[in-house]
Amino acid sequence: MTAPPTLPSPRSRDEPELPWHTSGPASLTAAASIALIAWLAFAAQTDITIDRLIAHGYGVFDALERMSSYLTNLTVLLCAVSFTCVALRPPTPIGRFLRAPTVVTAIVVYMVFVGLAYNLLLRHLWTPHGYRSLVNEALHTVLPVLSALYWLLFVPRFHLTIRRSLLWLVYPLAYIAVTMLRGSLSDFYPYPFIDVLELGYQRVLINEILLVGAFVALMVLFIAVNHRRPLRVRAASIAVGAASDTTQDAGR
Repeated sequence: MTAPPTLPSPRSRDEPELPWHTSGPASLTAAASIALIAWLAFAAQTDITIDRLIAHGYGVFDALERMSSYLTNLTVLLCAVSFTCVALRPPTPIGRFLRAPTVVTAIVVYMVFVGLAYNLLLRHLWTPHGYRSLVNEALHTVLPVLSALYWLLFVPRFHLTIRRSLLWLVYPLAYIAVTMLRGSLSDFYPYPFIDVLELGYQRVLINEILLVGAFVALMVLFIAVNHRRPLRVRAASIAVGAASDTTQDAGR
């Protein structure tokens, strides 16, 4: 009597590691390319920031502290680490965590949000030239676009609970809370739409609610696209399990 097909465990079904069924040269090369661009852009931005602030009398640690105030820098660093884990597949717990589809998707959403926020709200505020312009475009346009394309092409459909999707909000909400706390201590706010000194707390709170609402809308869009994807990974897993059971029965 043939045993029923062996289904993948809930954990493996919900959290396949990347790359999964697309673990060919294209997906690995794409992930490695995104990681390389992210690392280079982050290093270049660090160099620019340190040089600029040292010229104004600040120290290196002051420059690094100022860098950590910007959502772009933090998100690009997160993107670099995650896509490095996707490309190199380190067998560590943190490596497996950072290449899980839910985590990669959350980071892609953060990256796309950074790109949209900059190009819609901040691009008109300054016009960099030369080397700075190249770095600026890599941070705010190239990486968001490449990350979104990678997600569309190579990230398989995954199961996402409401609780797990709400965890995606931890990063932007924590950033807002920490930035407001740091601003109250230093009087420095990295973006004009959260500058309490210029706008006051009431207007800044409204702006923050609007930004979180825009992030939630973007998050919902990615979740909706994910749920409309074909079940290739799950179907493949079931087929492999069925074939394995058939082989075992034939050998009995």
